[in-house]
Amino acid sequence: MPAYQLHLKDKRIEWGKAIDVESLIGTYPQDSIRPGENAVLDWKLPDGIYRAKEVVIELDKLLEAILVQLGEPIEGNPSVLLDSLQANLAISGDLSSLPLGPLALKDKAGVELTAQAARIGEQLVLWAREVNSDKRALAQYGRETLGELEFRSHCYGHALIPEAIAQVWGPAGGPKVMQLYNEYLHQFVLLRDALLPFANWEQVPFEVKEHTQFKGLRFMEPARKVFLTQLIGKELTHKAIVQYAQSVLSSGLTSAGYGFQYPLGTVLPAGLGESASTAVRYLLKWHQVQTIQVGEPQDTVAVSFEYEYDDYYAAPRNEAGAGIPGSKDHLHISEDLRDLPSIAWLVSNTGLDRTTVRFSLEREGHAFTVDLGQLFRGHRFSYRPEENNHSKDATVKRTAISLHRVTDILTHSGLVTNMDDGIHFIHTGGNELIQWALLGKLYPENVVLLDKGDQEELEAAFVSGKGFGTQFLVL
Repeated sequence: MPAYQLHLKDKRIEWGKAIDVESLIGTYPQDSIRPGENAVLDWKLPDGIYRAKEVVIELDKLLEAILVQLGEPIEGNPSVLLDSLQANLAISGDLSSLPLGPLALKDKAGVELTAQAARIGEQLVLWAREVNSDKRALAQYGRETLGELEFRSHCYGHALIPEAIAQVWGPAGGPKVMQLYNEYLHQFVLLRDALLPFANWEQVPFEVKEHTQFKGLRFMEPARKVFLTQLIGKELTHKAIVQYAQSVLSSGLTSAGYGFQYPLGTVLPAGLGESASTAVRYLLKWHQVQTIQVGEPQDTVAVSFEYEYDDYYAAPRNEAGAGIPGSKDHLHISEDLRDLPSIAWLVSNTGLDRTTVRFSLEREGHAFTVDLGQLFRGHRFSYRPEENNHSKDATVKRTAISLHRVTDILTHSGLVTNMDDGIHFIHTGGNELIQWALLGKLYPENVVLLDKGDQEELEAAFVSGKGFGTQFLVL
């Protein structure tokens, strides 16, 4: 397979080898409806590789069995039961299984995951309606078989809209139907919550293995409980998101860095391949690539990607230097920015006990590299001009402005900072690859990312950040 490429406008990032995942999805050794204990027809997700929509297709078999058992006229009108599913997957309302809306989380991770939960829930319901309209299960099994489906659902707490209660517990319903519908709702909730860390959640492949004590996606419940406790308790860290993602994807990894490789691809922070000023900071993204190869080419091992500096505070630092004096009216420097690189590479270094990855690019015949983990850390800690405005309580009024060439900053070893309280301005010519590289090189404290560099944005940027200490502006 060719090298994997990630495109960012007219730039690109290359690494590893693209892998074939499509051929693994949708082929399962057993059917999800088959005899269980005592020869009673049961439903289970068979061993295999799934994406979200494949799980929705399998879950629809439960809904079609419910509708058959409820009989006419309900069988021909699934809207009430689907509306109740929608109420469970919403992020607000009395029936919400994850009421993030009323919590109004303000931390960056909470804000991103709240929006993510809403997006995923809405799309899952759309798929559920679409798949059910096709009546695939009815055509595959027939009414008699679907009418025999029965099992115990060990879950309590999914509330129903009044109309659904009337149907499920009405004359044609009862405990048998309620057990099936309860499991249907719970599996959707587990699917939504499992995919929360991933910006491209629709594409993420994950392995399901049948467990005697777990049905469907219930094997994810222990990790999910810890994750949601941290999210709702406002104690969610990037590392915790990575740990949860590793559990969801059955990577087998116990330690967590900032990303990882598992048998079906590579997972990294979602900002890679996006503009740094607008990219999300806490979500992850799945990539169809084998980053680390150990053994035979077809072997994709699970590897955690570690930071070069576990504690960035203890990392070696170098002074950016005086630079060239500038002013708020003069923020340009005589540097030819037309030859900035259009391609970057990710280069891995696997040692005896840890794996790091470098973000590498070339300019004027020189190679510049930064730790990929530090790059993402710098992005999470960076500021935007409109955020955290300290104009009223800034303890330092920054006046001195220094201009720096891109090459001068990237040639330093360690992390770059300055001990004074001035403003240090770096113009990248709008090159996103350079902007990302600088985030991995600058000490992550008062780095402000600019979009336009006009007077209004600059005025906001000058008072952004922590309100004290040296400040780096990157345009």
